Amino acid sequence: MIEPVEEQEYSSRPEKRTPEQFEFIKMRIDGSVARITLNRPEHNLLNEAFLRELSEGITFAGQSPGVKLVVLDSACKVFCGGIDIGEYTSERVFQMLDAFYAAFIGMLEVGKPVICVVNGPAIGGGAELAAFGDLVIATPKARFAQPEISIGVFPPLASTILPFLVGPKRALEIVLTGEAISAERALDLGLVNRLVPEAKLEQTVNELTERIASHSGPVLTMAKKAILSGMGLSLRDGMKNSMNIFLNELYRLEDSQEGLRALVEKRKPIWKNR
Repeated sequence: MIEPVEEQEYSSRPEKRTPEQFEFIKMRIDGSVARITLNRPEHNLLNEAFLRELSEGITFAGQSPGVKLVVLDSACKVFCGGIDIGEYTSERVFQMLDAFYAAFIGMLEVGKPVICVVNGPAIGGGAELAAFGDLVIATPKARFAQPEISIGVFPPLASTILPFLVGPKRALEIVLTGEAISAERALDLGLVNRLVPEAKLEQTVNELTERIASHSGPVLTMAKKAILSGMGLSLRDGMKNSMNIFLNELYRLEDSQEGLRALVEKRKPIWKNR
């Protein structure tokens, strides 16, 4: 994973804003679900300001105590068309990489599950955005591509995450050819969790979010932590890591004790989310 860019290498970042002040994303809290919608017509092209807003939105969701998961979707026909061509300059590279790092590491570290809903092309940085989602729901309209190689660069974040998701050989094929992948192929590769007709997309998203949100928020966070923090470890070290979280963090939660009591008493658990 790339390291964040040193602060002195570029000009000061803008002041953080509230979700109501965002220009390129729409955000609302719907019960225990934070819904973040990409909204930069026509193609949701990513620039530094867009990525900063995304990072701030994810941070806001992570710091909202009532939120259990995040849903990321698009208001446009394109999920995300990648980086705005105006950002591809040597003068902008440090700012853009830092903004990319902040947004994508935020998705990994937010603690709360992130569901990406892809109902159109996800190209370049957009495909990376989907890849960093914990779960991806797509329709046949979706397609995924990393075409950066055709303009003389490579996708740094896709080059990091894709080997974990699809294996090194398929990651090499995706990055070195730059060819688009259909939604059906993405499902086969494991880039997509569920492929549904567009007419059933909203129902599928709602059913999945309701099911996940019915569980304890802190337990969801620890489950995500156990899975992602074990990536790259040996099987033995991964088991130690997961057992450490289970014994030293999970069992300190009131909800883990409530779940066991409810099982013994044959009733539904009443979560306190702590």
